[in-house]
Amino acid sequence: MRKVFPTISSILLAGLLLAACRLAPAPAATFTPPLPTLAHTATPAATASPTLTPLASESPIPSSPTSTPRPPVERVLIISIDGLRPDAIALAPMPTLMALMQSGAYSLSAQTNFPSVTLPSHASMLLGVCPAQHGVDWNDYLPFMGYARGESVFTLAKQAGLRTVMVVGKKKLSQVTLPETLDDYQFVNDRDTVLVGQAIPLLKKGFGLAFLHFATTDDMGHNYGWLSSQQLSVVRRADEAIGSLLTALEEASLRSGTLLIVSADHGGHDQTHGSRLPEDMTIPWIANGPGIIPQTLTLAINTTDTAATVAWALGLRVPPGWVGRPITEAFGEPATLRPEPRCP
Repeated sequence: MRKVFPTISSILLAGLLLAACRLAPAPAATFTPPLPTLAHTATPAATASPTLTPLASESPIPSSPTSTPRPPVERVLIISIDGLRPDAIALAPMPTLMALMQSGAYSLSAQTNFPSVTLPSHASMLLGVCPAQHGVDWNDYLPFMGYARGESVFTLAKQAGLRTVMVVGKKKLSQVTLPETLDDYQFVNDRDTVLVGQAIPLLKKGFGLAFLHFATTDDMGHNYGWLSSQQLSVVRRADEAIGSLLTALEEASLRSGTLLIVSADHGGHDQTHGSRLPEDMTIPWIANGPGIIPQTLTLAINTTDTAATVAWALGLRVPPGWVGRPITEAFGEPATLRPEPRCP
């Protein structure tokens, strides 16, 4: 498989992203969602009533590994860039990520859950359910609180005999899934490039499901502000870390067969996040790898869909309580039912 390097076409894509997001030239510009705001970011929870996203098909999520044709996915790697707003991708810029977008399927208007903070959002991302179901209503490392309720995608992967890896930049993410669901776990309190350097040997041993969490974009947002020059500088470093990771996977003959999903837990505004503002709720969602059809995804995507997409791609058992739905259109398959708002 060819390596992912910035090309003339990826530079052109950066220009298209800037136009699509209607960005002002200065980082301090007011955020405008790349696509129309979804209903659950504009309607108060008390009055919101579920609506149905336009569908290519109204078939429910596949309930068994053999009910729907599967893409040729051997393993999945999820990368979460903590605090990454979609408009930062072109502003930084992130040429590696833009090249992945160009050859993959992506949305710049995916939505996280409320509250738009790190631990509850990552629990929703990896358990496929809303905070009311997984019960994570804290956002610090609090061991006495235990772990998220329900079955994470790591639980499903272990049950299927897959090797699982988690490397995170914030220790509190260890409370998202039970320790016995992870074959390798590391907390790396350092830069994203250092975290990737420590993750690569674990990944080279082989894996079925891996999750990497980059923390510094969020850290610099809190210190200097979202889209500040200081934050954009570490966004570029995160992009370099992804490039190094892809090179290492290819050298280990692991890139082929790996479905890569890159997303975020939340965005941010000023020096904070956690609200229902579109700046906080809107996140990127990018899929690249075997079976992916290059396209801009137009149907609504929620962070809970990440777990569902992983389970669908790997043919894993899907818990009946999951509200997340697999992004099957990224693979050229019919879309599945997606009531909105997913997590009011």
